[in-house]
Amino acid sequence: MKRTAPLLLLILILLNSCSPKAPATPGAAPTPTLPAAIYPDASQPIEARVEDLLSRMTLEEKIGQMTQVEMGSIQPADVSTYFIGSILSGGDGNPPNNTAQAWQDMVKGFQTAAMATRLKIPMIYGIDATHGNAHLYGATVFPQESGVAATHDPALAQKIGEATAEEMLATGVPWTFSPIVAVPQDIRWGRTYESYSEDTQLTTEIATAYIKGLQSLPAGVKTSEGQSLFTLATAKHYIGDGATIWGSSRTGEYLLDQGNVQVDEATLRKLYLPPYQAAVDAGAMSVMASFSSYRGTKMHAQKYLLTDVLKNELGFKGFIVSDWGGIDQIDPDYYTAVVAAINAGVDMNMVPTDYMNFINAMKQAVDDKDITEERINDAVRRILRAKFALGLFEHPYPDPAFISTVRSDEHVAIARQAVQESLVLLKNDNAALPIAKDTPKVFVAGQGADDIGMLCGGWTITWQGQTGNIDIGTTILNSIKTLVSADTTVEYNPTGKFSGKANTGIVVVGEMPYAEGLGDKADLSLSDADIQAINNMRPLVDKLVVVIIAGRPLVITGQLASADAWVAAWLPGTEGEGISDVLFGDHPFVGKLPYTWPRTNAQLPINENNSDGKTGCDAPLFPFGYGLGEAGSQPIAQPTCP
Repeated sequence: MKRTAPLLLLILILLNSCSPKAPATPGAAPTPTLPAAIYPDASQPIEARVEDLLSRMTLEEKIGQMTQVEMGSIQPADVSTYFIGSILSGGDGNPPNNTAQAWQDMVKGFQTAAMATRLKIPMIYGIDATHGNAHLYGATVFPQESGVAATHDPALAQKIGEATAEEMLATGVPWTFSPIVAVPQDIRWGRTYESYSEDTQLTTEIATAYIKGLQSLPAGVKTSEGQSLFTLATAKHYIGDGATIWGSSRTGEYLLDQGNVQVDEATLRKLYLPPYQAAVDAGAMSVMASFSSYRGTKMHAQKYLLTDVLKNELGFKGFIVSDWGGIDQIDPDYYTAVVAAINAGVDMNMVPTDYMNFINAMKQAVDDKDITEERINDAVRRILRAKFALGLFEHPYPDPAFISTVRSDEHVAIARQAVQESLVLLKNDNAALPIAKDTPKVFVAGQGADDIGMLCGGWTITWQGQTGNIDIGTTILNSIKTLVSADTTVEYNPTGKFSGKANTGIVVVGEMPYAEGLGDKADLSLSDADIQAINNMRPLVDKLVVVIIAGRPLVITGQLASADAWVAAWLPGTEGEGISDVLFGDHPFVGKLPYTWPRTNAQLPINENNSDGKTGCDAPLFPFGYGLGEAGSQPIAQPTCP
């Protein structure tokens, strides 16, 4: 008895020390007693905080961190119940009252639910702030990526990133699914305008500068100790989107988007990998997997490229997030798809709607030993690392101070500068440009001349964007009226039909808004309405200027001779006065083409990598890097072609 009593006492003590504590929140699973937590202490190293928190998490809490749900598909209560790690707004996921305050209130509601959980792990909210926080009505909308690349100005790209970050935080959103660092080789792709350039080096330089702008901590802004990121950028879509084969997409009416990449690995590494290496080196902590396939296998299931190359070879320490429902495309059987994606290296699933299906599949996969908890720990470790780097544990809630940055004078000035520097002068005969401000009469035609929505393109307020004056800003027409002298008469007719004659005519042509695969297009010719407007205007003016509003080069060969001057203005955003500044000589043309300009649709795809040595009618209309703005630049003599 003397020997057994102490033994029984020891057993009771050990059992008591290992007994789980009661969860602080209903639904939380029990965890063993651990040493005092250090993860709430901002003075501790991030890695120590990550490991401490991870050691305290149940499987359910870990799976929750790997789950991202679209805001319209979940109630805040379920964020608490299932420990959801991230919420996003899809392309149309705006609060009913689209103001910065309403955004903050919405984000705060989800965050309050996350902070009510046992371990108080903040959720992270994500959005596609692709050219400014353009979901928000009244935000500063910058040129789309193709226009930013046309500036060839990394310092300006960094300023755009900084301004975008502030206006994201004005809505309480610390994470953007941008930039696209693809290197498109076929401009028929509907995401060309979301990508910087067909040139790997230019894409790398501009994208890296933009990421630094988004993520760098600005002087004077209150941050938490140990915080290293201002907002979280996402380099996407890893890897090879923009290199897909025409007609290879499995998705409905899409023709290039989400298609198949068939280049060899050497080409993949040479053309498409450098922007990701640069993004990792610049501190990017989020990478989004591509919808596309590589040699027939969906990228979300490519363990070699996701884990061996990106994480191990490139040294990426952040987390890989899926694209919208991208895991679902791997296999018709959802369980099989989930297992393949997580084991390949996807760390967070943008579900985006049926989150219980994903959570249950993950639990089953662990029970069946198809996914190890070691792999889950790696995924969660990466997600937590980014959250700590963002300072979310110290500052989980939106900061009202950032609301004043929305469309600030400083941001508008940056956007206007970006528009000015993005314009590429393709042709300028008869000294058509610049236009004298005291020109007696100016005719203006084309829908794009008086349409903010057309200037902005897709991913503006809504996913696909829309025409009309959908946002605050300045149209080209209004900026012309403001800029010319008081004695100048400016008349506008969308069709180019006017009575009498004018000294100068300006026709604004281009693309209607679109996004993603819905913009995949075989025929990049001007519309019949645009061609008719040019033809209507030509006999009525001494000098005719055509401005192209489009996210990519359009086929203009048949109309090139009809106008004295042609200007590529890309998708400039809300600051249309930046175009007038250059047309009327307040700022010089400095932009250069980020994409090769095709002569015909039959040439497509044409780019700098497949057009070398082509001459005459086989050559592109204008090569990559062309622009007449710089001193000494010469126009290209165009051959007469059938």
